[in-house]
Amino acid sequence: MIPVSGPEVERPSTLVQGVLPATHATDRPPLRWGAATAALRGPIVATLRNISHRNVIGTHAGGYSVYRALAIAARTLAPDHVADLSDTAPANHIGPYPQWADPRKIVSIDPWGHLIGTVFREYLDGGHDIRPTIAVTRAHIDIPEIRAAVEAGRVRRDGVVVSARGSVRVMKAAIDPVWYLPGIAERFGIGESELRRDLHEQTAGMYPELVTHGDLKVFLPPIGGTTVYCFGDPDKLGDERTPVACRVHDECNGSDVFGSDICTCRPYLAHGIEICIETAQAGGVGLVVYNRKEGRALGEVTKFLVYNARKRQQDGDRADAYFKRTECVAGVEDMRFQDLMPDVLHWLGVTRIYRFVSMSNMKRDALIRQGIAIDEQVPLPEDMIPAAARIEIEAKISAGYFAGGRPSTD
Repeated sequence: MIPVSGPEVERPSTLVQGVLPATHATDRPPLRWGAATAALRGPIVATLRNISHRNVIGTHAGGYSVYRALAIAARTLAPDHVADLSDTAPANHIGPYPQWADPRKIVSIDPWGHLIGTVFREYLDGGHDIRPTIAVTRAHIDIPEIRAAVEAGRVRRDGVVVSARGSVRVMKAAIDPVWYLPGIAERFGIGESELRRDLHEQTAGMYPELVTHGDLKVFLPPIGGTTVYCFGDPDKLGDERTPVACRVHDECNGSDVFGSDICTCRPYLAHGIEICIETAQAGGVGLVVYNRKEGRALGEVTKFLVYNARKRQQDGDRADAYFKRTECVAGVEDMRFQDLMPDVLHWLGVTRIYRFVSMSNMKRDALIRQGIAIDEQVPLPEDMIPAAARIEIEAKISAGYFAGGRPSTD
Protein backbone atom coordinates (compact mmCIF):
# COMPACT_ATOMS: atom_id res chain seq x y z
CA MET A 1 0.00 0.00 0.00
CA ILE A 2 1.36 3.41 -0.96
CA PRO A 3 1.42 5.73 2.04
CA VAL A 4 -0.35 9.07 1.94
CA SER A 5 2.08 11.68 0.72
CA GLY A 6 3.25 14.24 3.23
CA PRO A 7 5.36 17.35 2.71
CA GLU A 8 8.07 16.86 0.12
CA VAL A 9 11.29 15.85 1.81
CA GLU A 10 14.58 16.79 0.24
CA ARG A 11 16.83 13.78 -0.04
CA PRO A 12 20.50 14.32 -0.77
CA SER A 13 21.78 12.70 -3.92
CA THR A 14 25.31 11.70 -4.75
CA LEU A 15 24.49 11.67 -8.45
CA VAL A 16 24.65 14.91 -10.39
CA GLN A 17 22.76 14.84 -13.68
CA GLY A 18 23.17 11.07 -13.69
CA VAL A 19 26.96 11.13 -13.78
CA LEU A 20 29.06 9.39 -11.18
CA PRO A 21 31.34 11.70 -9.22
CA ALA A 22 35.07 11.36 -9.53
CA THR A 23 36.42 8.84 -7.02
CA HIS A 24 39.80 7.61 -5.94
CA ALA A 25 40.80 4.37 -7.63
CA THR A 26 41.21 2.78 -4.22
CA ASP A 27 37.52 3.39 -3.40
CA ARG A 28 36.34 0.86 -5.96
CA PRO A 29 37.04 -2.86 -5.68
CA PRO A 30 39.23 -3.91 -8.61
CA LEU A 31 37.39 -5.77 -11.37
CA ARG A 32 39.48 -8.05 -13.60
CA TRP A 33 37.11 -9.94 -15.88
CA GLY A 34 38.09 -13.54 -16.57
CA ALA A 35 40.55 -13.81 -13.66
CA ALA A 36 41.22 -17.34 -12.43
CA THR A 37 39.70 -16.83 -8.97
CA ALA A 38 36.99 -14.72 -7.40
CA ALA A 39 39.57 -12.94 -5.25
CA LEU A 40 41.47 -11.84 -8.35
CA ARG A 41 38.33 -11.04 -10.34
CA GLY A 42 36.70 -8.89 -7.65
CA PRO A 43 33.01 -8.29 -6.88
CA ILE A 44 30.36 -6.56 -8.96
CA VAL A 45 29.24 -3.46 -7.01
CA ALA A 46 26.21 -1.89 -8.68
CA THR A 47 24.38 -0.62 -5.62
CA LEU A 48 23.95 3.06 -4.78
CA ARG A 49 24.38 3.13 -0.99
CA ASN A 50 28.02 4.14 -1.38
CA ILE A 51 28.62 5.62 -4.81
CA SER A 52 32.40 5.54 -4.38
CA HIS A 53 32.29 1.73 -4.23
CA ARG A 54 30.56 1.31 -7.58
CA ASN A 55 32.71 -0.36 -10.22
CA VAL A 56 30.10 -0.94 -12.94
CA ILE A 57 27.50 0.96 -14.98
CA GLY A 58 23.80 0.45 -14.24
CA THR A 59 22.05 -1.17 -11.30
CA HIS A 60 20.85 -4.59 -10.27
CA ALA A 61 17.70 -6.48 -11.36
CA GLY A 62 17.61 -5.60 -15.06
CA GLY A 63 14.31 -4.04 -16.10
CA TYR A 64 12.99 -4.36 -12.54
CA SER A 65 15.41 -1.65 -11.44
CA VAL A 66 12.83 0.86 -12.69
CA TYR A 67 10.28 -0.59 -10.26
CA ARG A 68 12.82 -0.18 -7.48
CA ALA A 69 13.19 3.49 -8.41
CA LEU A 70 9.40 3.87 -8.41
CA ALA A 71 9.16 2.21 -4.99
CA ILE A 72 11.69 4.70 -3.62
CA ALA A 73 9.85 7.60 -5.25
CA ALA A 74 6.57 6.33 -3.75
CA ARG A 75 8.22 6.11 -0.31
CA THR A 76 7.57 2.36 -0.01
CA LEU A 77 11.26 1.43 -0.08
CA ALA A 78 14.08 3.08 1.82
CA PRO A 79 16.81 4.16 -0.62
CA ASP A 80 19.51 2.95 1.80
CA HIS A 81 17.98 -0.50 2.35
CA VAL A 82 20.58 -3.28 2.60
CA ALA A 83 19.49 -6.79 1.67
CA ASP A 84 19.58 -9.41 4.44
CA LEU A 85 21.10 -12.37 2.59
CA SER A 86 20.96 -14.80 5.52
CA ASP A 87 20.09 -18.35 4.38
CA THR A 88 19.92 -17.33 0.71
CA ALA A 89 22.96 -19.39 -0.38
CA PRO A 90 22.57 -21.60 -3.47
CA ALA A 91 20.58 -24.79 -2.94
CA ASN A 92 23.07 -26.64 -5.15
CA HIS A 93 26.78 -26.11 -5.71
CA ILE A 94 27.71 -24.88 -9.19
CA GLY A 95 31.30 -24.38 -10.33
CA PRO A 96 33.77 -22.99 -10.61
CA TYR A 97 34.49 -24.41 -14.04
CA PRO A 98 37.44 -23.65 -16.35
CA GLN A 99 35.17 -21.53 -18.57
CA TRP A 100 34.78 -19.00 -15.76
CA ALA A 101 38.42 -18.00 -16.16
CA ASP A 102 38.17 -17.43 -19.91
CA PRO A 103 37.15 -13.81 -20.63
CA ARG A 104 35.96 -14.83 -24.10
CA LYS A 105 33.68 -17.66 -22.94
CA ILE A 106 31.45 -15.67 -20.57
CA VAL A 107 30.74 -12.02 -21.38
CA SER A 108 27.04 -11.52 -20.54
CA ILE A 109 26.65 -12.91 -16.98
CA ASP A 110 28.71 -12.89 -13.79
CA PRO A 111 29.80 -16.50 -13.15
CA TRP A 112 30.46 -15.69 -9.48
CA GLY A 113 27.09 -14.01 -9.06
CA HIS A 114 25.59 -16.76 -6.87
CA LEU A 115 28.58 -17.10 -4.53
CA ILE A 116 29.08 -13.61 -3.19
CA GLY A 117 28.30 -14.64 0.39
CA THR A 118 31.40 -16.83 0.47
CA VAL A 119 33.89 -15.66 -2.13
CA PHE A 120 33.42 -11.95 -1.36
CA ARG A 121 32.89 -12.23 2.39
CA GLU A 122 35.79 -9.90 3.11
CA TYR A 123 34.21 -7.16 1.03
CA LEU A 124 30.80 -7.70 2.65
CA ASP A 125 32.31 -7.53 6.11
CA GLY A 126 34.08 -4.34 5.08
CA GLY A 127 30.79 -2.59 4.29
CA HIS A 128 30.51 -3.12 0.53
CA ASP A 129 26.86 -3.53 -0.54
CA ILE A 130 27.22 -6.45 -2.96
CA ARG A 131 24.12 -8.15 -4.35
CA PRO A 132 23.79 -11.54 -6.04
CA THR A 133 23.09 -11.55 -9.77
CA ILE A 134 22.28 -15.28 -9.71
CA ALA A 135 20.08 -17.27 -7.32
CA VAL A 136 19.90 -21.08 -7.24
CA THR A 137 17.03 -22.96 -5.62
CA ARG A 138 15.09 -26.24 -5.80
CA ALA A 139 11.46 -26.76 -6.76
CA HIS A 140 8.85 -29.07 -8.27
CA ILE A 141 7.12 -28.30 -11.54
CA ASP A 142 3.75 -29.70 -12.58
CA ILE A 143 2.96 -29.58 -16.32
CA PRO A 144 -0.12 -31.11 -17.98
CA GLU A 145 1.87 -32.33 -20.98
CA ILE A 146 4.26 -34.21 -18.71
CA ARG A 147 1.38 -35.79 -16.80
CA ALA A 148 0.01 -36.92 -20.19
CA ALA A 149 3.44 -38.34 -21.08
CA VAL A 150 3.40 -40.26 -17.78
CA GLU A 151 -0.03 -41.68 -18.53
CA ALA A 152 1.11 -42.59 -22.05
CA GLY A 153 4.13 -44.44 -20.63
CA ARG A 154 6.77 -42.20 -22.23
CA VAL A 155 7.82 -40.81 -18.82
CA ARG A 156 7.92 -42.96 -15.69
CA ARG A 157 7.39 -42.11 -12.05
CA ASP A 158 10.78 -43.05 -10.63
CA GLY A 159 10.51 -41.25 -7.30
CA VAL A 160 13.74 -39.39 -8.05
CA VAL A 161 13.16 -37.14 -11.04
CA VAL A 162 9.40 -37.67 -11.29
CA SER A 163 7.44 -38.07 -8.08
CA ALA A 164 4.61 -40.53 -7.48
CA ARG A 165 2.17 -37.66 -8.05
CA GLY A 166 3.72 -36.83 -11.42
CA SER A 167 5.46 -33.60 -10.45
CA VAL A 168 9.08 -33.14 -11.53
CA ARG A 169 11.98 -32.25 -9.24
CA VAL A 170 14.27 -29.53 -10.58
CA MET A 171 17.07 -27.23 -9.63
CA LYS A 172 16.45 -23.79 -11.03
CA ALA A 173 18.65 -20.74 -11.34
CA ALA A 174 17.63 -17.14 -12.04
CA ILE A 175 20.32 -15.10 -13.80
CA ASP A 176 20.45 -11.35 -14.31
CA PRO A 177 22.47 -9.96 -17.24
CA VAL A 178 25.95 -8.59 -16.53
CA TRP A 179 27.77 -7.41 -19.65
CA TYR A 180 31.54 -7.19 -19.94
CA LEU A 181 31.62 -4.53 -22.64
CA PRO A 182 34.98 -5.38 -24.27
CA GLY A 183 33.86 -9.03 -24.52
CA ILE A 184 30.43 -8.12 -25.89
CA ALA A 185 32.04 -5.92 -28.53
CA GLU A 186 34.49 -8.64 -29.53
CA ARG A 187 31.70 -11.24 -29.72
CA PHE A 188 29.93 -9.09 -32.32
CA GLY A 189 33.05 -7.92 -34.14
CA ILE A 190 32.66 -4.23 -33.32
CA GLY A 191 34.74 -1.71 -31.40
CA GLU A 192 34.09 -1.15 -27.71
CA SER A 193 33.76 2.63 -28.21
CA GLU A 194 31.20 2.08 -30.97
CA LEU A 195 29.21 -0.27 -28.73
CA ARG A 196 29.30 2.20 -25.85
CA ARG A 197 28.22 5.10 -28.03
CA ASP A 198 25.26 3.25 -29.54
CA LEU A 199 24.12 1.92 -26.15
CA HIS A 200 24.31 5.47 -24.81
CA GLU A 201 22.51 7.12 -27.72
CA GLN A 202 19.82 4.49 -28.24
CA THR A 203 18.81 4.62 -24.58
CA ALA A 204 18.51 8.43 -24.91
CA GLY A 205 21.49 8.97 -22.65
CA MET A 206 20.08 6.91 -19.78
CA TYR A 207 23.58 5.71 -18.86
CA PRO A 208 26.04 8.58 -19.46
CA GLU A 209 28.87 6.57 -17.86
CA LEU A 210 28.96 4.54 -21.05
CA VAL A 211 30.71 7.48 -22.70
CA THR A 212 32.10 9.37 -19.70
CA HIS A 213 33.68 6.50 -17.72
CA GLY A 214 35.67 4.35 -20.10
CA ASP A 215 37.38 2.81 -17.07
CA LEU A 216 34.12 1.09 -16.09
CA LYS A 217 34.06 -2.01 -18.26
CA VAL A 218 30.96 -3.79 -16.94
CA PHE A 219 27.34 -2.79 -17.59
CA LEU A 220 24.15 -4.15 -16.00
CA PRO A 221 21.61 -3.55 -18.79
CA PRO A 222 17.89 -3.02 -18.07
CA ILE A 223 16.78 -6.16 -19.93
CA GLY A 224 15.24 -9.50 -19.02
CA GLY A 225 17.38 -12.31 -17.72
CA THR A 226 17.47 -16.09 -17.94
CA THR A 227 16.08 -18.98 -15.91
CA VAL A 228 17.68 -22.42 -15.99
CA TYR A 229 15.76 -25.57 -15.09
CA CYS A 230 17.99 -28.56 -14.36
CA PHE A 231 16.59 -32.10 -14.41
CA GLY A 232 18.65 -34.77 -12.70
CA ASP A 233 21.78 -34.39 -10.60
CA PRO A 234 23.36 -30.94 -11.16
CA ASP A 235 26.61 -32.21 -9.60
CA LYS A 236 27.13 -34.15 -12.84
CA LEU A 237 27.36 -30.95 -14.86
CA GLY A 238 30.88 -30.33 -16.09
CA ASP A 239 31.57 -34.06 -16.35
CA GLU A 240 32.01 -34.73 -20.06
CA ARG A 241 31.03 -38.37 -19.55
CA THR A 242 27.50 -37.39 -18.51
CA PRO A 243 25.01 -37.01 -21.39
CA VAL A 244 23.33 -33.60 -21.41
CA ALA A 245 20.03 -32.84 -23.12
CA CYS A 246 19.19 -29.18 -23.63
CA ARG A 247 16.35 -27.01 -24.81
CA VAL A 248 17.19 -23.31 -25.27
CA HIS A 249 13.82 -21.57 -25.29
CA ASP A 250 13.08 -17.92 -25.93
CA GLU A 251 10.05 -16.50 -24.14
CA CYS A 252 6.65 -16.60 -25.82
CA ASN A 253 4.10 -15.54 -23.23
CA GLY A 254 1.06 -16.16 -25.41
CA SER A 255 1.96 -19.77 -26.11
CA ASP A 256 4.09 -20.73 -23.09
CA VAL A 257 1.62 -19.44 -20.49
CA PHE A 258 -1.75 -19.08 -22.21
CA GLY A 259 -1.54 -21.88 -24.76
CA SER A 260 -2.07 -19.81 -27.91
CA ASP A 261 -1.95 -22.17 -30.88
CA ILE A 262 -0.57 -19.70 -33.42
CA CYS A 263 3.02 -20.93 -32.90
CA THR A 264 4.92 -24.03 -31.76
CA CYS A 265 6.54 -22.50 -28.67
CA ARG A 266 4.70 -24.28 -25.85
CA PRO A 267 4.68 -27.66 -27.67
CA TYR A 268 8.43 -27.40 -28.20
CA LEU A 269 8.99 -26.34 -24.60
CA ALA A 270 6.95 -29.30 -23.34
CA HIS A 271 8.78 -31.65 -25.71
CA GLY A 272 12.10 -30.29 -24.49
CA ILE A 273 11.13 -30.90 -20.87
CA GLU A 274 10.12 -34.47 -21.73
CA ILE A 275 13.47 -35.13 -23.41
CA CYS A 276 15.28 -33.61 -20.41
CA ILE A 277 13.39 -35.90 -18.02
CA GLU A 278 14.10 -38.91 -20.21
CA THR A 279 17.82 -38.08 -20.25
CA ALA A 280 17.93 -37.49 -16.48
CA GLN A 281 16.19 -40.79 -15.79
CA ALA A 282 18.83 -42.52 -17.93
CA GLY A 283 21.60 -41.10 -15.72
CA GLY A 284 22.27 -37.87 -17.57
CA VAL A 285 21.24 -34.26 -16.99
CA GLY A 286 18.55 -32.21 -18.72
CA LEU A 287 18.64 -28.43 -19.07
CA VAL A 288 15.98 -25.98 -20.15
CA VAL A 289 17.40 -22.48 -20.64
CA TYR A 290 14.54 -19.98 -20.69
CA ASN A 291 15.47 -16.52 -22.00
CA ARG A 292 13.30 -13.41 -21.55
CA LYS A 293 13.31 -12.39 -25.21
CA GLU A 294 9.63 -11.99 -26.02
CA GLY A 295 8.72 -11.81 -29.68
CA ARG A 296 12.28 -12.51 -30.86
CA ALA A 297 13.35 -9.71 -28.51
CA LEU A 298 11.21 -7.30 -30.51
CA GLY A 299 8.63 -7.20 -27.73
CA GLU A 300 5.03 -8.31 -27.42
CA VAL A 301 3.55 -5.06 -28.76
CA THR A 302 5.49 -5.46 -32.00
CA LYS A 303 4.55 -9.13 -32.10
CA PHE A 304 0.82 -8.39 -31.89
CA LEU A 305 1.06 -5.59 -34.46
CA VAL A 306 2.62 -8.07 -36.85
CA TYR A 307 -0.17 -10.58 -36.13
CA ASN A 308 -2.73 -7.95 -37.14
CA ALA A 309 -0.82 -6.95 -40.26
CA ARG A 310 -0.47 -10.55 -41.41
CA LYS A 311 -4.15 -11.35 -40.88
CA ARG A 312 -5.28 -8.23 -42.74
CA GLN A 313 -3.23 -8.80 -45.88
CA GLN A 314 -5.46 -8.61 -48.94
CA ASP A 315 -4.65 -12.16 -50.04
CA GLY A 316 -4.49 -13.65 -46.54
CA ASP A 317 -1.76 -14.76 -44.19
CA ARG A 318 1.03 -16.17 -46.39
CA ALA A 319 4.28 -17.92 -45.62
CA ASP A 320 6.23 -15.75 -48.08
CA ALA A 321 5.15 -12.57 -46.25
CA TYR A 322 5.55 -13.93 -42.70
CA PHE A 323 8.91 -12.28 -42.01
CA LYS A 324 8.42 -9.35 -44.35
CA ARG A 325 5.63 -8.00 -42.18
CA THR A 326 7.90 -8.25 -39.13
CA GLU A 327 10.59 -6.27 -40.93
CA CYS A 328 8.07 -3.63 -42.00
CA VAL A 329 7.09 -3.01 -38.38
CA ALA A 330 10.36 -3.61 -36.51
CA GLY A 331 13.03 -3.07 -39.17
CA VAL A 332 14.52 -6.53 -38.53
CA GLU A 333 13.26 -10.10 -38.29
CA ASP A 334 15.01 -10.99 -35.06
CA MET A 335 16.96 -9.25 -32.27
CA ARG A 336 17.66 -12.21 -29.97
CA PHE A 337 21.40 -12.22 -30.70
CA GLN A 338 22.01 -15.90 -30.04
CA ASP A 339 25.76 -15.24 -29.89
CA LEU A 340 25.32 -14.33 -26.21
CA MET A 341 23.18 -17.39 -25.43
CA PRO A 342 26.00 -19.96 -24.88
CA ASP A 343 27.34 -18.06 -21.84
CA VAL A 344 24.89 -19.71 -19.46
CA LEU A 345 25.99 -23.16 -20.64
CA HIS A 346 29.62 -22.18 -20.07
CA TRP A 347 28.60 -21.13 -16.56
CA LEU A 348 27.20 -24.63 -16.02
CA GLY A 349 30.39 -26.25 -17.30
CA VAL A 350 28.74 -27.75 -20.38
CA THR A 351 31.10 -28.58 -23.27
CA ARG A 352 28.93 -31.07 -25.19
CA ILE A 353 25.19 -31.42 -25.72
CA TYR A 354 24.07 -34.99 -26.30
CA ARG A 355 20.56 -34.09 -27.47
CA PHE A 356 19.81 -30.49 -28.52
CA VAL A 357 16.03 -30.06 -28.61
CA SER A 358 15.87 -27.49 -31.37
CA MET A 359 15.97 -27.22 -35.14
CA SER A 360 17.30 -23.66 -35.18
CA ASN A 361 20.44 -23.01 -37.18
CA MET A 362 21.02 -19.76 -35.28
CA LYS A 363 21.05 -21.45 -31.89
CA ARG A 364 23.04 -24.45 -33.07
CA ASP A 365 25.67 -22.36 -34.84
CA ALA A 366 26.04 -19.97 -31.88
CA LEU A 367 26.77 -22.91 -29.56
CA ILE A 368 29.26 -24.48 -31.94
CA ARG A 369 31.06 -21.17 -32.48
CA GLN A 370 31.51 -20.98 -28.72
CA GLY A 371 33.07 -24.45 -28.57
CA ILE A 372 30.03 -26.45 -27.40
CA ALA A 373 29.65 -29.65 -29.43
CA ILE A 374 26.22 -30.99 -30.42
CA ASP A 375 25.69 -34.71 -31.07
CA GLU A 376 22.04 -34.72 -32.14
CA GLN A 377 19.30 -32.22 -32.84
CA VAL A 378 15.81 -33.29 -31.86
CA PRO A 379 12.94 -32.03 -34.04
CA LEU A 380 9.43 -31.30 -32.86
CA PRO A 381 7.22 -34.30 -33.73
CA GLU A 382 4.71 -33.59 -36.48
CA ASP A 383 1.75 -34.48 -34.27
CA MET A 384 2.73 -31.73 -31.80
CA ILE A 385 2.45 -28.91 -34.35
CA PRO A 386 -0.86 -27.00 -33.89
CA ALA A 387 -2.90 -26.60 -37.08
CA ALA A 388 -2.82 -22.80 -36.72
CA ALA A 389 0.98 -22.88 -36.52
CA ARG A 390 1.47 -24.51 -39.92
CA ILE A 391 1.92 -21.09 -41.50
CA GLU A 392 4.87 -20.51 -39.15
CA ILE A 393 6.48 -23.79 -40.20
CA GLU A 394 5.95 -23.09 -43.89
CA ALA A 395 7.38 -19.59 -43.53
CA LYS A 396 10.52 -20.87 -41.88
CA ILE A 397 10.98 -23.57 -44.50
CA SER A 398 10.59 -21.04 -47.31
CA ALA A 399 13.02 -18.68 -45.54
CA GLY A 400 15.66 -21.41 -45.39
CA TYR A 401 15.56 -22.12 -41.67
CA PHE A 402 17.01 -25.60 -41.83
CA ALA A 403 19.19 -27.74 -39.58
CA GLY A 404 20.36 -31.18 -40.58
CA GLY A 405 17.90 -31.24 -43.46
CA ARG A 406 14.95 -30.44 -41.21
CA PRO A 407 12.99 -27.18 -40.99
CA SER A 408 13.65 -24.94 -38.01
CA THR A 409 10.59 -24.35 -35.84
CA ASP A 410 12.19 -22.12 -33.20
